[in-house]
Amino acid sequence: MTAAAARFFLNFWSALRPVVRTVKSGGTRGIRTGTPGKLMRSGDSRRTVICVEGNIASGKTTCLDYFSNTSNIQVLTEPVSKWRNVRGHNLLALMYQDPQRWGISLQTYIQLTMLDKHLSATTAPVTMMERSIFSAKHIFVENLYRSGKMPEVDYIILNEWFDWITTNVSLPVDLIVYLQTSPQTCYERLKQRCREEEMVIPLEYLEFIHQLHEDWLIKGTSAPVPAPVLVIPADYDLQKMLHKYEEHREKILTATNS
Repeated sequence: MTAAAARFFLNFWSALRPVVRTVKSGGTRGIRTGTPGKLMRSGDSRRTVICVEGNIASGKTTCLDYFSNTSNIQVLTEPVSKWRNVRGHNLLALMYQDPQRWGISLQTYIQLTMLDKHLSATTAPVTMMERSIFSAKHIFVENLYRSGKMPEVDYIILNEWFDWITTNVSLPVDLIVYLQTSPQTCYERLKQRCREEEMVIPLEYLEFIHQLHEDWLIKGTSAPVPAPVLVIPADYDLQKMLHKYEEHREKILTATNS
C-alpha cells in the first residue's frame, strides 16, 4: 500500500474508532444499534432516505434544489468542498491530474465523507442525498480500477473497507433516483459550467461512467442495488426537467410505500 493510502486509512479508522468504542462500552453519544449487530445514527429508524444518482453533470444539483423547497425534506449535497480543501490540498484536482497517484487518496476520503453523510442526524422525515457511499464504490472506484489507474492492492483494500462498513453500519436506502443522461449531454453541460477541476475530463471518461451506471442500476449485473430504482430521463432542458420532477414528486416522496 502507498504511503498516501496508509495515511488516509489511519485517518479513516481514527474517525470510526470512537463510534465503535462508544457502542462497545454501552455509551450513547448519538449512536445506537438498530439492525442486530449494526451501528446506526440515533433517531433515524423512521427516516426515508433517497439517493440521487447519475453521471457528472447529469442534473443532480437541479433535482436537489427543486426538492429542497419541499417541506419535511432535508437535502444533503456531495461534500465537494471538503474534497477540494483537505487542509489546503485540492484532492479532487489532484486526482483528475494524476489518478494513478491520487485515486486511492481521494476515494478513501470520499468513502469517509459519504459515510458521514449517511450517518448525519436529521429531524426531517425524508433525507435526499446527492450520490451515496454505494455509487462511490460501484462507479468511481470501479472506474479507476478497470481503467488501470488504481493498483490491485489499493482496490482490494478499498473493497475490504467498503465490505466492513456495509456489514457493520446500518445504511438504509429506500429509493434511488437515477438521472439517466447521455454522455454527450453531460459533456456539453460540463463545458458550460466550467468547473476548474473538470476541464480535463474527456468524453470517453463520461462514457465509461455512464456504462457503469447502466450496468449497476439498469442491468443489475455489476453489484447489488440497495433500493428500488426510479429512472428519470434527464437529457432535457431545465424547464422540461422541472416538469419531470413534478411528475414524479408523489412517487419520490412516498418511497417507503413503494
